[in-house]
Amino acid sequence: MSKRIVVAVLALGLLAALAALAVTFGASGQPDRLAQAVEATANTTPSPAPTETPTITPAATASATSTATPSPTSSPTPTVTPTPTPNPYLAYTVEGLRTRAYPGGEISITSYWEETDAFTRYYITYPSDDLTISGMMAVPKGQGPFPVIILNHGYIPPSEYWTGADTYDASTYLASRGFLTISPDFRGWGRSDSGENIFRTGLAIDVMNLISSLPSLPQADPARVGIWGHSMGGGAVSWVMAVDPRVKASLLYAPVSADARDRRRFGGGSGNPSGDDRLWSDDPTFLDKISPINYFDAVSGVVQIHQGTADATTPPRWAEAIQRALQAAGKQVEYFSYEGQGHALRGDAWRAFMQRTADFFAANL
Repeated sequence: MSKRIVVAVLALGLLAALAALAVTFGASGQPDRLAQAVEATANTTPSPAPTETPTITPAATASATSTATPSPTSSPTPTVTPTPTPNPYLAYTVEGLRTRAYPGGEISITSYWEETDAFTRYYITYPSDDLTISGMMAVPKGQGPFPVIILNHGYIPPSEYWTGADTYDASTYLASRGFLTISPDFRGWGRSDSGENIFRTGLAIDVMNLISSLPSLPQADPARVGIWGHSMGGGAVSWVMAVDPRVKASLLYAPVSADARDRRRFGGGSGNPSGDDRLWSDDPTFLDKISPINYFDAVSGVVQIHQGTADATTPPRWAEAIQRALQAAGKQVEYFSYEGQGHALRGDAWRAFMQRTADFFAANL
């Protein structure tokens, strides 16, 4: 547009110049030429200046900015919590023994031993788990079925033990008064098979399988069962009365402690953890779980305890602790103390003990 204005201005300027010339030539006698020039100039339409086509500068093509694909954020590697190894000894706690089965089996008379006016004594065997347990049985004369007392012996080195050791005299006394008595040798003693006896629970397992086997004896009344135990056998009684409700009356004679914290020597078979086993640090409460004294709330029958005051093998405080725990659990318990007597009662103390034993079972079976 600005260029057209410039051209028009120049044309007007040219016309003014020609007009001035015309005046000059008119004076000089050349009118025709001036007129022709003016006409020619007037008739000449100035050609419009070519419109300048604006050069379009192409917009810079936006280069596609490559979008950076974000690298995947690395997730932290999850911490793998190791699965705790199941405690292989839980089956040998009081709760563990409560959940397992005691199928027992048939009590077999393997041979005749002796006969008195009051009873006949036999050697027997019966099954306990996959083991054969040997023992001694005394059956009263007369019409049965008879109440049963299971007599559990104390610790005697297996190489020195003989069937009936530590229970023969008690068996004679009780069988003469109408009780069918059975004295199991326990696994690893007598003619029994050897087997697992972790925390000495094998002894209690043998007793409970024996109770389950009683229906195989026509002379036995399986609804009237009492248990008696001396020393280690008293420990077996503590386990059984905390686990098995079939027992109607339990007698402990100079028993080992029912608290595993008092005794870390479990003996009587392989498979026991060592003193530095991780078991004890991994579960500081495990000793409580293998201590029958903490489970006397389940005792279903009455209890009687006999203890010599001079016993250096199983100190009186162990028997007294059992008494207190039973009382705290609301159970019926009698405690008899024998002044000056040691681990095995002698003389008048023994006779008084056995009379009280017979009276106790007669009243409760």
